[in-house]
Amino acid sequence: MAQLNWGMIGGGEGSQIGPAHRLGALADGHFKLAAGALDHRADVGRAYAQRLGVAADRAYGDWREMLAGEKARADRVDLVTVATPNATHFEITKAFLEAGFHVLCEKPMTVTVEEGEEIVRIAAKTGKICAVNYCYSAYPMVRQARAMVRAGDIGRVRLVVTNFSHGHHGDATDADNPRVRWRYDPAMAGVSGQFADCGIHALHMASFVCDDQVEKLSADFASTIASRVLEDDAMVNFRMSKGTVGRLWTSSVAIGRQHGFDFQVFGETGGLRWASEQPNQLIYTPVGGRTQIIEKGEGGLYEEAKRLSRVAIAHPEGFPLAVANIYCELADAIRGTARDGLPTAADGARSMAAVHSAVASAKAGGAWVDARPPMFR
Repeated sequence: MAQLNWGMIGGGEGSQIGPAHRLGALADGHFKLAAGALDHRADVGRAYAQRLGVAADRAYGDWREMLAGEKARADRVDLVTVATPNATHFEITKAFLEAGFHVLCEKPMTVTVEEGEEIVRIAAKTGKICAVNYCYSAYPMVRQARAMVRAGDIGRVRLVVTNFSHGHHGDATDADNPRVRWRYDPAMAGVSGQFADCGIHALHMASFVCDDQVEKLSADFASTIASRVLEDDAMVNFRMSKGTVGRLWTSSVAIGRQHGFDFQVFGETGGLRWASEQPNQLIYTPVGGRTQIIEKGEGGLYEEAKRLSRVAIAHPEGFPLAVANIYCELADAIRGTARDGLPTAADGARSMAAVHSAVASAKAGGAWVDARPPMFR
């Protein structure tokens, strides 16, 4: 099967997320890196793209140049990944969708609810895929957890608890580091810092695994380092449409926690637990029974987990391969085979509505507010 042409915007040399996208996109041979505008410094971006094997005439200085150049080509890119700072996501994603390109956008997809809803409508109108990189949902054992919930293996879900808390921004003396500072700058990050950066991964995970949507929430935000305008710690309580109670903690100042992304789902007849730092194991406890460890790659897994497991049991599969699973599902979708579980623009819009609702709730002392985008109420 012919490879698909892939282009990347942002994610240049020194980027935190860029290497994961390149490893993920190229891992299975579905895509080849054909074009890129990788850095806000035009010459640096062009040079780096060429070092990665991009032809000189497709190593672009900025995304507008890339859009104009790719639109005119018979071998234009099939998919564009947007891996730039938050405030630029909407404009770039909108422009490429309207020009007839499929897009994978880093989260958050937009910085306003209205922008999120507009992207949903544009994707529907153009018939183009707009996916959002909630890549943690593509770990095999996360898919196993979702399949178990859907199959009723733990009964009706009563409670979900999710965390995404690390300590890598906890050093006040490092607060002016450009790779840290932009995350707490409203001009670059939008209305929220840590919740929009990491918390929405945790919120999306709760919705994904529980196969449900957040309806309302109550939030408490804190900026524990005084120089930060936006929050670096947040606690969010939420309620889901099927009655599930949700608890979420996200922090960037939890020194001693490394990645700190995990979830627990508690149902009427059992519970599940998964942590990103031990991604091969799903912990399952049936009511009145012994706790069991379900291993990636073992027999008896649901098809969704088996399909995304790549190497034999006891061999670890890490973050880049979770990203690769997103790209595999995108390749399938572009070729006409839809995959249930691929995060879409609708997920991005729901996340942005939750961000703005959490900001409003925190400002109102934790008042409960509707967390849904108006288009989904």
